[in-house]
Amino acid sequence: MAFESNFITFIGNLTDDPDLRFTPSGAPVCSFRVASNRRWTGRDGQQQEETTFLNANCWRDMAENVAESLSKGDRVIVIGRLKVRNYENREGQTVWVTEIEADEVAPSLRWARTSISKTSGSGAGGGGGSQGGQDSSAPPPPSDDDVPF
Repeated sequence: MAFESNFITFIGNLTDDPDLRFTPSGAPVCSFRVASNRRWTGRDGQQQEETTFLNANCWRDMAENVAESLSKGDRVIVIGRLKVRNYENREGQTVWVTEIEADEVAPSLRWARTSISKTSGSGAGGGGGSQGGQDSSAPPPPSDDDVPF
C-alpha cells in the first residue's frame, strides 16, 4: 500500500440535511456541509470564535446510509481526502472548490447517543459487509464525467 498524506479528519455539525442524488448511471452520491467552530481567548482577554465550513461527498451505500441516518445539526466525524476541483459558473468565471471526498462518516458520541443497525450491503459499493478491517473491495468514486454537480 502506498503512503498517502492527503487525509483529513473534520469534526463539526451538519448545516443542512444531507442531499442524496443519483448520477446519470444511477450511482448514489450524498453531499453535505459541515461547520466546525474554534474558540479561543485572544491576547486582549476577549473570547474569539472562528467557523470553518467544508462540503463533503460520499458515494454508493455510504451515501444512502448518511442521507437516511443524519440530519441538520447532528455532530459528525468525517474522514477522507481533500479534493480541489474547479468549474465554470454561468457568468463564465472559474470557481474553485475545496471539499472532502469522504471515506468514513460517523455521528459524534461526545454529546449524543445512537444505535447501530447494519445494512444488507445490497448497493454497488459493497460497503455493508466487513472485510476483516480492509476496505480494498470498495471501488473508487465515479470519474468526474459521472459527477452530478
